[in-house]
Amino acid sequence: MKKTKGIFIFLAMIALFKPVIFSHCEIPCGVYDDEMRFTMLEEHITTIEKAMKEIANLSGQQPPNFNQIVRWVTNKEKHAEDIQHIVSQYFLTQRVKLVEKEDDKAHEIRTEHLSLCHEILVYAMKTKQTTDLSNVEKLKAAVKAFKDSYFKAKTKK
Repeated sequence: MKKTKGIFIFLAMIALFKPVIFSHCEIPCGVYDDEMRFTMLEEHITTIEKAMKEIANLSGQQPPNFNQIVRWVTNKEKHAEDIQHIVSQYFLTQRVKLVEKEDDKAHEIRTEHLSLCHEILVYAMKTKQTTDLSNVEKLKAAVKAFKDSYFKAKTKK
């Protein structure tokens, strides 16, 4: 009985702390997969776009299926938050490096990356606020611009 109780408590703790366990650790471990993070961003955007279309479709039905609308809104917001988390907790804190202000070229690249990350964060926020598909297109463009700039800068090192 005690063994079963112990296993149950262990599994409950894993379930409670799952986001912490599977998040990137912020320890300078050197284990990074930038390509995967960009793929994740792109997948989140695709899901947001699908959610917006489903919300519009379901809202036009008579009577509207409020249960499904709420589920799609919740899903859309979760994926937008995931984008914000990847950009802020992975790229801004761990991958966009601090540089000396005297190093003009490195400072220029860093400033561009910060600006593009800011755009991504703002457009992700806007996708939470509305079902305007133009925000999805702007978000896609910002992610593409950041990805292109990010890997271009990495190959120049």
